[in-house]
Parts: sequence; C-alpha cells; structure tokens
Amino acid sequence: MATMQQVADRAGVSIATVSFVVNGTKYVTPATTAKVTAAMRELKFRGNVVARALASRRTRIVALLFPTTGNRFSSTTSDFFMSAAERASERGYHLVLWPVDPAGEDLDDLVSGGLVDGVVLMEVRMEDPRVVKLSELGVPFTLIGRTRDSTSLPFVDIDFETTIEDGLDHLQGLGHRRFGLVLENLDGTPMAGYAPHLRVEDTFRRSVADRGLAGTVVYAGPGSDGGREAARELLDADPAVTAVLVMKDDSAAGLLVGLYAAGRRVPDDVSVLSIASSAAAGDQHHPRLSVMIAPGRELGVRAADALIDQLDGTSVDLPHFLLPCELREADSTAPAPAR
Repeated sequence: MATMQQVADRAGVSIATVSFVVNGTKYVTPATTAKVTAAMRELKFRGNVVARALASRRTRIVALLFPTTGNRFSSTTSDFFMSAAERASERGYHLVLWPVDPAGEDLDDLVSGGLVDGVVLMEVRMEDPRVVKLSELGVPFTLIGRTRDSTSLPFVDIDFETTIEDGLDHLQGLGHRRFGLVLENLDGTPMAGYAPHLRVEDTFRRSVADRGLAGTVVYAGPGSDGGREAARELLDADPAVTAVLVMKDDSAAGLLVGLYAAGRRVPDDVSVLSIASSAAAGDQHHPRLSVMIAPGRELGVRAADALIDQLDGTSVDLPHFLLPCELREADSTAPAPAR
C-alpha cells in the first residue's frame, strides 16, 4: 500500500500538504489539491475515512439532495450530478446522490448524524420546506434553483425568464403570433409549487401579453399519453395555434403524435420548441426538436464550487448565479404558415 510520503513525492509537495488534503485540517489551493488527489489515484492510496473524520471533524463528503417522489431523473439532472461530482473530486471531496423526502422530514438524520459536511439541494419549490429545515439545522448548503425570495440564500440556477424570452424571440421572428406552452401537471403532488414551472409560466403569460400575442397554457400528465392529451387540450383551446413551447421531455413524443393525429404537421403547420432540455433528447424525435439547451454541466460545477467554498472558507460572497439556456435550432421550428 502506498504511503503519504510516496504520494507527496509523486505530487511534488510536502508530506504535510498531503496530510492537510487527506485530513481536511488546513486549506489547500484547488490546484494543489488536484495534484495530490491525482497522485493518490495513481498510487492507489487509500486513507482511513473514519480516522480522517475523527481527526478533522469533517467527512469530506457532500450530498446532492434529490426528491424521492416521481420519476424526475432527466438527462439534465444527470448533467448536474456528474459535473458536480467531478468538480467535488477535483477539490478533494466525494459527492453522493441522496434521495430525500420533499417535506424534508428525513434531513435530521442526514445532517445531525454527521454523515456529510454540506449539501446541494435540487428541484427547488417556491416555498420549499427543505430550505427552511436546512437553515434551521445550520448545515452549509447551496441550491440548484431558487425559492420565491432567494436574496439571502446561495444559489445557481437556469435563467428561465431570459430563456422563455429568447424562445419567444426565435419563434416570433419566424412570424408566429399564436403560442402554446406545455408544462408538467404537478397539482396535488409533493412537487406542487415547483419553481421552474411557475417562473416559466409567469414569464410566458406576461411576455405574450406584452408583445400583443396569443398564449395558451396546458398541463400534461405523465409520459407519452400526457403529451397526446396536452396536444388535444391545446388545439381545443386554440385551433389556430402555430407554435408550442414544451418543458417536459417524457411527453414531447406524445405531443408530436397528438399534433399529427389532429392533422397538424410539424413544422409546416405547428412549430415545437423544447425548453430546458438537451440536444440528445431533442434528437430522439422525428422531426428533430429545436431545443433551448439547459446548461446542466456548468451549473453543476458552479454549485459544487459554491458549496465547497463555504466549507473551505475560501469565499465570503453569497453566490447568485443565473445562466440561460442556449438555442439549438433543428427541424421542428419553421416560419409560421400563411393565413
């Protein structure tokens, strides 16, 4: 088994620096930490996790908290998790995915048991009891998302307001004036009040009104069936709709099928733009969907840095970081049909 001295020699640092990284007893720059952890991997060095925790009163484990309700693990979620885990590893931490009750009832066991040093909270609601609970427990945390008032909270998030404006700009520039928005139906579920949906809907309704356009919002149930039913409801409410924004990956295929079943060709009759998704998800459909691509990887890195900066005491600033989705045009958006 490799020794600390061998790790120090491989990384070109002192044995004391290796000890600081292993035990977390003193700040070490991210660049030096990365060199030491790389040397540890190359030499297959394994420190004693229990001994480290006892010596430093820190586990160097952080948790990404994810709600236990429903099937909410999307490609964007995977990007958040993988990039945050990679960044945490670069900085000498381990990140674990930890399912939690949406009401936050099980957070006491996680935090008071000393299992983790801090947490990143995902799938945030406007009024989120988990945020209140974490604040009461005094555990360091960062949000991927925003509550209704996040001025005093550390967060990184998609700029949904700018994303919707950009999506409407694209479609309006193609001549569209009658819009639909398809969102997940969360009424009566533990995820009711999901902040991204409320921000998207509020921005959509306000923006189409300000632009003098027509806008209709429908809510889709689960899966492809939910998408087909959403298409039917949308066309019932506005038979003249020519552009649809959808923020529900698992129902996008059903939405396309529902439009075709009603005699609407995509994009000749109706353009479809997927919101806060990925290019890979858009490419699974026919026609290939134009997508507002979620910045999942960058937000995951930012979230890990924001939390670890708190834990290491390297920043006193409260992170407030917003990044909009970027448009990837494909085959599902086109000029509005002539009337």
